[in-house]
Amino acid sequence: MHYLAKETRYDSMPYRRCGQSGLLLPAISLGLWHNFGSVDSLSNQKEILRHAFDSGITHFDLANNYGPEPGSAEENFGRVLAHDFKAYRDEMIISTKAGYNMWPGPYGEWGSKKYIVASLDQSLKRMGVDYVDIFYSHRPDPDTPIEETMAALDLVVRQGKALYVGISNYSAEQTQRAEAILNDLGTPCLIHQPRYSLLDRWSEKALLDVLGKRGIGCIAFSPLAQGLLTNRYLKDIPADSRIAKSHGFLKEETLTDERLQALRGLNDIAAKREQSLAQMSIAWLLKDPRVTSVLIGASSVQQLKDNLYAVKNTAFTQEELEAIDRLAAPVMM
Repeated sequence: MHYLAKETRYDSMPYRRCGQSGLLLPAISLGLWHNFGSVDSLSNQKEILRHAFDSGITHFDLANNYGPEPGSAEENFGRVLAHDFKAYRDEMIISTKAGYNMWPGPYGEWGSKKYIVASLDQSLKRMGVDYVDIFYSHRPDPDTPIEETMAALDLVVRQGKALYVGISNYSAEQTQRAEAILNDLGTPCLIHQPRYSLLDRWSEKALLDVLGKRGIGCIAFSPLAQGLLTNRYLKDIPADSRIAKSHGFLKEETLTDERLQALRGLNDIAAKREQSLAQMSIAWLLKDPRVTSVLIGASSVQQLKDNLYAVKNTAFTQEELEAIDRLAAPVMM
């Protein structure tokens, strides 16, 4: 069936300016880290992507190694893009990254110009696009000069293969250095993508201050702590959950008794706010104006629908924030 996007798709999604740029991002973006690989149902992927776009999600986030198998998320996204979204390409923000292991040999990971340029070329072919809107250095390289990695990001913008560039998993100090180099080159650092949730707050120590002061956008990944901040694990471990999957990043030993009790307490706070635990966890991130967007995953349309309700209430009382901190602090990841 031919896809026609809903005319009302922009009516309910808030959009936030990304740092000091001209780019607006939806408060909730869709990440294709999980559930979009060759081991997953393509028809389900198509349904999720369609509903996301119909709901005002314009930003779709990938990386070269997303799968499994590595590269298959980009390939699948490219298939859906060509079949369903070709007419809407200019309404979409597509991002991808390079940094983690992608192919054998010394040029298949990290931050050399050789790897980064080759990786983006491969990503563009897999997705069937001429350019991406945002291209990231996925992680800092301890052995390659940061000047070389940033020069590679500058190069792909000048080649017309990316409109904007960003970094992910960089420390506050590394971010300051990267931003200064990119500014000197004339290609500003648009955005930083850190792991951030109410159970994982390393970015609060210094990074968010750097981003706020330097006018760099922030998009939080793993906002639900790989699924812990949902109602999925409040009673037991479902057979189809991330913990139960052999290729997932979330392990059973993560769900300690202490953490389980904290999650149940957080769920009680969410219920009083008339939100699910996942909705409250996303809203908790969006309460900070330095956070441009929250990057969620989805294994079903229903899960996506549920998470989208988070934007309806992003205000917290001081009492709620203190109660959340009391529960989360002892079990932070």
